[in-house]
Amino acid sequence: MLDIRPTCEHCNKSLPHDSREAMICTFECTYCLDCVENVLQQVCPNCGGGFEKRPIRPQNLLNKYPVSTKIVRKPVDVEAHLKRINKK
Repeated sequence: MLDIRPTCEHCNKSLPHDSREAMICTFECTYCLDCVENVLQQVCPNCGGGFEKRPIRPQNLLNKYPVSTKIVRKPVDVEAHLKRINKK
């Protein structure tokens, strides 16, 4: 079951359960579409993998399967991230 984290790890933008801007990597690191495309260049700074659009948890399942309220905030050192991904 996905955590459905509430915010972007980099910019802290709100990403509610029905956000069409939420992106996740294979480890559920969660970022907004803007950060994924314009800052991270489609590469997760934590695992080095790519991103996919996070599924939307339907409203009728929220009571039985609530979304996470835990905010994971890890702003990316953009310069170091870009150096790392450009070495590949």
